[in-house]
Amino acid sequence: MLRTMSTAASGMKAQQTNIDIIANNLANVNTAGYKRSQAEFQDLLYEVVASGGASRGEGRTAPVRIEIGHGVKLVGTNRDFTGGSIVSTNNPLDLMIEGDGFFQVRLPDDTIAYTRDGSFKLDAERNIVTAAGYRLEPPITVPLDAVELSVARDGTISVRLQGESSSYDDIGMIELSRFPNAAGMSARGGNLYLETPASGIPLLALPGLDGIGEISSGYLEMSNVDTVHELVNMIAAQRAYELNSRTIAIADEMLQTINRLKR
Repeated sequence: MLRTMSTAASGMKAQQTNIDIIANNLANVNTAGYKRSQAEFQDLLYEVVASGGASRGEGRTAPVRIEIGHGVKLVGTNRDFTGGSIVSTNNPLDLMIEGDGFFQVRLPDDTIAYTRDGSFKLDAERNIVTAAGYRLEPPITVPLDAVELSVARDGTISVRLQGESSSYDDIGMIELSRFPNAAGMSARGGNLYLETPASGIPLLALPGLDGIGEISSGYLEMSNVDTVHELVNMIAAQRAYELNSRTIAIADEMLQTINRLKR
C-alpha cells in the first residue's frame, strides 16, 4: 500500500507540473513571439518480481515478466517553435520572421540573447531596441533627420532623410541566427532565449540565406498557443490528478481494513 501511495503521489506531482505549464501557456496567449511549452514524462524504475523465461518446473518457462512500476517523473519541458498567428501593425519597426530564425539582442552583460519577438522601438539615442531596451545586434542607429524608414525582406534597413524627395539610404542590415536544436535553448524570460550546449552553436546569416526565413516589416508574430488545445489538456490533467488522489484514498481505506482485521 505504501508503494501505491508513493506511486500515486508522483502522478499527482506530475499533473500539478503539467497544469503549471499549461497555465503559463494560457497566460501568454497574447504575448508576441511566445512559444508554447509541453511537459514530457517518463515512468520510474520497475521492481522485477519475476524475470521472463524463468523456469517453472517440468520444463516450463514463464512467458512474461512480473514487474511493478514506481510512478512517473518529469524529464523535460519541450518548447514548440512552430509559427504563431500574424498581426498587421503598419509599424515599420514591427518585424516578423517568415520561417526559421531568431533576432539577436545584446544584454547589459554583453551576452547575446535570441528572440522571435520583433516589436522593436527607438531609444533616446535612436538605436533600434526591444521593448525592454536591449539593442538589436548588430547595432543599428537611425539618423536624427530620418523622416521615413523601411525594412526589406533581406534585412536591409533604409531611411529617407529630411529634404530628400524619394531617395533612400541604407543604414544597416539585420542579421538572424538559427540553431541545430532550438528546443534546447534556455528561456530567460522577457521573450528571450539563451544558447546552451543542448541547443548547439548558432548559425548566423542574412534573412533568406542558409535556411533562415525572410523578414516582413509591419507585421508581428504572436503566440502559437491554441487555447482550445490547452483547455483540453488542462481537463485531462485535472482528471488524472483526481484519479491519482482517489488512488491514495483507496489505498488508505485498504490499510484501515487490514488494521481492523488485526483486531
